[in-house]
Amino acid sequence: MSSSHSATVRDRARRGLAVFLTLVVVSNAVFVWLLLSTGNMLWIFGLMWSVALSSVITRLVLREGFSDVSFRFGGRRSWRWVGFGLLYPLAVGFVSFGVAWLTGLAAFTPTAKGLVASIVPADAAPWVVFLVGLLLASSVGTVFGCLSAAGEEIGWRGYLLTRLIDAGVPKPVLVSGLIWGLWHTPVIIGGLIYADHPVRWLAVLVFMISAVAMSFVIARARLETGSIWPPIVLHAAYNSIIQGGFAPAASGPAAPVWISAMEASLLVAATLVVGAVLVSRGTWSYRWTPGQADRSPASPADRVTPLAGA
Repeated sequence: MSSSHSATVRDRARRGLAVFLTLVVVSNAVFVWLLLSTGNMLWIFGLMWSVALSSVITRLVLREGFSDVSFRFGGRRSWRWVGFGLLYPLAVGFVSFGVAWLTGLAAFTPTAKGLVASIVPADAAPWVVFLVGLLLASSVGTVFGCLSAAGEEIGWRGYLLTRLIDAGVPKPVLVSGLIWGLWHTPVIIGGLIYADHPVRWLAVLVFMISAVAMSFVIARARLETGSIWPPIVLHAAYNSIIQGGFAPAASGPAAPVWISAMEASLLVAATLVVGAVLVSRGTWSYRWTPGQADRSPASPADRVTPLAGA
């Protein structure tokens, strides 16, 4: 690639980032205000899709097109990462919540609510209630979760991540994770999520660690496949399985700090960090679309290892 072409790609990406991030900040403020003023949590859906809308507007204004999102699936490589996306949240949940239950940091108290209550009998054993809830969260919950997770992933991994790389931003995966985490902080500070956490500043700090760790995992799913679908499935499965499968089965006075506040809790954050280190090993591929050749730097010395940025 010639230096003049590289400079053009870099400049275009930087303009895109400026427009996209401006729209994200404005839309975030609007939807957080709507959530706080009305108390209607349905606005969360609008908040998540505002990220995708910001990327769409940016693409239209700058005439960038949509081919690099990419909505193509990508064959076997994508199927492997979709399978990983379904299993990874289960591993995170069993490790983090399992430690909490075994050490007494949280009590194992699954409760039958909603669809689970309509399936299991009233006198069902706690482990039956838990497994049924986990099965529903892993299947039905994940399918419906894709409807909201797509709103974020089309923007974060479908636009922000690739533009950070094209713009030459150092440690682009780390930067994307920090932006993703900061985007969530207003709803945490406002008590709209993780409201049971007793220390709000700690909830924000721990969530930032979780978001950065999770961003490495989702980013690799995106860049290895060139498809936006594995990140959407991973994001949706994680939200559904951790929030709908594991969190309702943990209780106790210290549970929010250690486990039940999910990404804002210490054990979940620690597990996600370990998971990020394991998943990030090796040299990554860089694919914007499934059929595209690896765009990694040709020189081995220039190929970016994940923990230094991808």
